[in-house]
Amino acid sequence: MNNRTASVTIPLMRSKLFVPGSRPELFEKAFLGHADAISIDLEDAVPEASKAIARLDVVRFLGGAVRTSEKSIVIRINQLRSPYFEADLEALVGLDFDIVNLPKAESAADISTLSELIGELETQRDHRRPLSILANIESPRGLRFAADIALASPRVMGLQIGYGDLFEPLDIGRRHAGALEHVQLVVRFAAAQAGVAAYDGAFPDIGDKKGFLEEALRAKALGFQGKSCIHPGQIAAANEAFQSSGSEVAFSRKVVKAWREAVISGRGAIVVDGIMIDAPYAAKAEAVLVQAQRFAGVQEVDA
Repeated sequence: MNNRTASVTIPLMRSKLFVPGSRPELFEKAFLGHADAISIDLEDAVPEASKAIARLDVVRFLGGAVRTSEKSIVIRINQLRSPYFEADLEALVGLDFDIVNLPKAESAADISTLSELIGELETQRDHRRPLSILANIESPRGLRFAADIALASPRVMGLQIGYGDLFEPLDIGRRHAGALEHVQLVVRFAAAQAGVAAYDGAFPDIGDKKGFLEEALRAKALGFQGKSCIHPGQIAAANEAFQSSGSEVAFSRKVVKAWREAVISGRGAIVVDGIMIDAPYAAKAEAVLVQAQRFAGVQEVDA
């Protein structure tokens, strides 16, 4: 296992919209919306009989479209132990997308196998830039080895929770607060150990917009950087939840300014608006400002 801090770029993915690979008529439409990333799914959203046709449709789309959007493009391939895994990679590597999403990752060896195969194909095809890996944590074994998975390759840019595959076979309630928080914390700390992002899983009740927003806000409070969306109606709530508020940005400006002055004067702790600030809090404020610069509508956030 490669114990390292990730060197990959972590893209802005507050909202990541799933699009079934078997619905090519939705591909271009998805890019017209406000999701930060589009995830075309070749796994669960595609019936067995349609796998080959869906793969071909995705290849045609990626090969024929000229990217005019800055949205990240994620392709969820079929799981490593499926008969479609290698065919997916053979067809896709070299095309214009950013992230390979591996479902049901269960060990560092799974990530190493994927990374090595991507590397071989990129070398053969003179790929324009290295693909990143987003690993799904959606089984008890995957949860147990989440940190190993995150650390397994410099290509790993994040971990993503898959609640359906993780909870449903075990008859765990999808909205059970204790179960959700336990899984989220395990995944969040695993991602932090590797220096990569953590993304919250999909919320299946499309009609419950309030529930989606509440769950997204809880994930944000635990340090997650975004959430999967299975319907365009969830995108706005995800973007809202994972975007730093104006008051948070304003406070962070104060902290960073005061902390820089404190460092010059040799102080190791200060008080800003009645709150004690030392190095970890100052680092968090710096991160809020960096993140805010990437969000639409947030300007001039330098201290």
